[in-house]
Amino acid sequence: MKQQELQAFLAARPQLRFIDMLLHDLNGVDRGKRVDVASAAGVFRDGLLLPGSMFALDVPGGTVQETGLGFDEGDADRPCLPLPGTLVDVPWQDHGVAQVQLSMHERDGRPFFGDPRHLLAAVLRRFSERGLRPVAAVELEFYLIDRERDGHGLPQPPRAPRTGRREYRTQINSMLDLDEYSAVLADIDAACRAQAVPSTTALAEYGPGQFEVNLAHSGEVLAVCDQAMRFRRIVKCVARRHGMDATFLSKPYADMAGSGLHVHVSLEDAQGRNLFAAAEPTGSALMQQAAAGVLATMADGMAVFAPLANCWRRYRRDSYVPLTADWSINNRGAALRVPVSDAANRRLEHRVAGAEANPYLVVSWILGGILHGIDTGLPPRAPLTGNAYHGDHEHGEALPHYWATALERFERSGFARTLLGEPLHRLYGRVKRHELDEFNAVVTPQECALYLPAL
Repeated sequence: MKQQELQAFLAARPQLRFIDMLLHDLNGVDRGKRVDVASAAGVFRDGLLLPGSMFALDVPGGTVQETGLGFDEGDADRPCLPLPGTLVDVPWQDHGVAQVQLSMHERDGRPFFGDPRHLLAAVLRRFSERGLRPVAAVELEFYLIDRERDGHGLPQPPRAPRTGRREYRTQINSMLDLDEYSAVLADIDAACRAQAVPSTTALAEYGPGQFEVNLAHSGEVLAVCDQAMRFRRIVKCVARRHGMDATFLSKPYADMAGSGLHVHVSLEDAQGRNLFAAAEPTGSALMQQAAAGVLATMADGMAVFAPLANCWRRYRRDSYVPLTADWSINNRGAALRVPVSDAANRRLEHRVAGAEANPYLVVSWILGGILHGIDTGLPPRAPLTGNAYHGDHEHGEALPHYWATALERFERSGFARTLLGEPLHRLYGRVKRHELDEFNAVVTPQECALYLPAL
């Protein structure tokens, strides 16, 4: 089938010269190679050889040797196979380029343990064995930023395309902001259509140059995450064509809103009926168990939801970013929200993860929590009401607020070890522990300015 897909694609595009082969690493960074079309048939048949250390890289691209995937195994190659349905045009390139997404395997065909996409596939099989089918959608927030940094080396808003002004105000759902950036947003939408990424709505968020785009819900959850990875590349590449940068970093500005990755999820039976459906906003008994399981496993997963140092700048009071493992009915201060809908479309919205988090890992963790809740029959706590950051109501478990605390909890977590499997659990923990240690080793201008005058 892969060869047939390639042949049909090439036959319709005689001008095509190259195919970008994309492998998404542990951090969701695109790695890979550009292959000429004459070599593509061999890759679609045998895979593209890349070292397993692709999944031992930190974000800057250094190999974390403690994982054992570098020098210890001679940086050994493994075949990376194209994913059906991901061969698409690259409309922002002018010289005949397409792209396809890959997943890594062992030489004998087994899934490579370090590739998070295989984890999500395994979690989905557990649902299928029970006659259940998750349905999911993602919302991604991002900032358009200037190509140049400010005098302190920090990001700054771009000059608005029409007015030429650099705006620092915040204005949620501003139609003026949508109009101001309509050209780049229109090109993002056109690229989404060209790459079969089902974007549905776009809105201006709180920050200057900050936007949110919703992707359509689907029962093909692997494809949903594949589309989210394509979307992030689309936004960054199209922004460059317009003379800007784009970032999915959680908190590019200290005093502006953060960017999140929100996941909507429900469950269907074999006949396609929504098993969360109920007249009451709290949903069916199954939905309540699912919510309880997601909340019970949430704190253990914060190192997955917030995988970098910058992510932790986002978790602040009065910011519509959750600080406790609570659920709610139509309250954006809670970690797990039941959005307004009719009974047939009842679902849960997970609001914890930062925008740069790996969608395969985030969705795997959420679905694993749902299974935990169903299997244990956990009763849900009462939904949160009122101000999520104040009031006299009893809150759920406080989520870790610091990277080191979250990583320690992840490393000790029996749930994490069972869900991810020992090899992936160890790999992720070692990569993130290395990143934390490297970050903590840097002497910053701020600490020198604070402490040198007095000490």
